[in-house]
This record gives sequence, structure tokens and C-alpha cells, in this order.
Amino acid sequence: MKTVLAATTALMTCFSAVSATAAECSNEAWNRVMERGKVIVGVKADYKPWGFRNTDGELVGMEIDMAQDVADAMGVELELVPVQSSNRMQFLEQGKIDLMIATMSDRADRREIVGIVGPNYYTSGTNLLAPKALKLTDWEQLRDKPVCGKQGAFYNQIVEERYGAKIIAFAGNAEAKQALRDKKCIGFVYDDSSIMADLASGDWDEFEMPMKTEDDNPWGLAVPKAERNCVFGRFMSGMQYNWHKDGRLVALEEKWGIQPTTYLADQNERFKDWLSE
Repeated sequence: MKTVLAATTALMTCFSAVSATAAECSNEAWNRVMERGKVIVGVKADYKPWGFRNTDGELVGMEIDMAQDVADAMGVELELVPVQSSNRMQFLEQGKIDLMIATMSDRADRREIVGIVGPNYYTSGTNLLAPKALKLTDWEQLRDKPVCGKQGAFYNQIVEERYGAKIIAFAGNAEAKQALRDKKCIGFVYDDSSIMADLASGDWDEFEMPMKTEDDNPWGLAVPKAERNCVFGRFMSGMQYNWHKDGRLVALEEKWGIQPTTYLADQNERFKDWLSE
């Protein structure tokens, strides 16, 4: 009898918690999208191949395809709004966009501002842009060698301390990459997603990203913070789960010429249907 009573009490507590959460959910953004028949998604317009403008001025890229998937699943039209790293969270807070998919790293401080939901759809970390002719394959090959970096980037200290590289830091990415072209260093250490964007641009055909990415930081898409645990947040969690399970994100990497990541391969294996084979 005590066991039954304990189980009943636990179940009632669970139901109470769910009811309390449901009561706190106005689902304002979700309802607004459904009523207007259109979801407004904030995306990058300057970060090829995740989000950029093609020759016709249209926004295209991997994250734009993801946004279209969301609109299709919701049964509404899609409107894209270009955002930048400096304003993407503010646009979501202010209601200028309903959803944000814009190459944003998932960090604790950002979860205090917007509703980041998992499982994270992508990741980025530290890597190197280097000439193909050098045939670099291992981080240890950087020891005692000059490596270009951007001032203030945390990658610099890591590569110096871990592998003994001699970092030459420049004020901006453009200066650092020009120094690489001028052979003042053997590589440019930076975020691998930015390096992949350079390689996809067609301006770096003689270069490659030869190292295994280190210190991954997952990316998070976001709904308004108040709807993280409500209909919109749960829906977007399901979207990301299905993207991983079905291999959609792996296919989008290939479509947009992005160097395959171990992260997406691992997530696809983790979430795939074990009865599908």
C-alpha cells in the first residue's frame, strides 16, 4: 500500500509540474505564426554557405534550407530577415523575428536571453587554413612555426600552449589571411566554420583545412525565451531531432559543399532508427 501511495504521489507531482508549465505557456509567438500563416526567421546574409545572397540577391544557404523545412512542417509561408551576430538575439527578443537560425554558438549566457533548444544542429571549433602544398596533417607540425591569428581570439592561446606554435596576431581576419597569402605564416588559426566559408567562396583554391577540429562548440537555434518549454520550443526540438535522425543535415552539408563534420555523422548515428536497416 505504501508503494502504491508513493507511486501515486509521484505521478500527481509530475502532472502538477506539467500543468504548471502548461499554464505558464501563452504560446504567443507560435499562435501569431499560425494566425498570420507565415513564420519570420532570422538568418545570416553574409556567412557563406550557411546564409548568403546569390547572384540574384536571394538569400540561400544551408540554414535557409533549414528555415524552409520549418515553414513546410508548420504549413506556413517563410519570410527571411537578415540578422548579424550583434543583433540576432535582440531581433528575437523584440519580436522582429519568430525564430532564429543564424550560426550562433550555444552558451549559458545566451540561454538567459533567448530560448535555445536541443539537440544542437551543428557545431564549430578550432582549425587551420593552410596551403595545400605544405601537406599539413597534424597539429604537432605547428610547433615552433609562425601561425597567423586574429587579436583577441581564444584559439591563439590554445594553439600556443598546446602545440608550441608562434602566433602572429593581426587586428582583423583580412590582415591575418593576407599575411598567410604573403607566406608570413604557415597557416591561419580560426573557427572552422569561418574557414569552411572561405574555402566555399572559391577564392582559396590552393588552400585547405587539414587538421581535425578541436574544442567544438555546438550551435543553437532559438525561439523566444518564454516559449522554450512550450509548443514552439518542443516543435523545434523535434525538428532538430528529425534532421539528425533522417540525415537531412548531412545531406545539406554535401549540397552546400561544406567539409563533412564528425559531429553530424555522430548525431546521425546516435538518433537513427535502429530498425531502419
